Amino acid sequence: MGVERREEEGWETPKRTEYKIPLVFPCPPPPRKKKSPVLFKRRNPPKNGYFQPPDLEALFALTPRRETSCA
Repeated sequence: MGVERREEEGWETPKRTEYKIPLVFPCPPPPRKKKSPVLFKRRNPPKNGYFQPPDLEALFALTPRRETSCA
């Protein structure tokens, strides 16, 4: 009999709570930034001074520019 009644009335959307679309909850806040470790602490200069190789200036010496025409 239940089958006949459905044919007469047509199909219906289920109304039980288990079939309902759940409520939309607000998004959680973004994760907090991790505290950076104290790795970038300023150090005192070395007692003996910094190493200065004799040919260091040769690496950074400026070479004269060669003028070339683009045409």
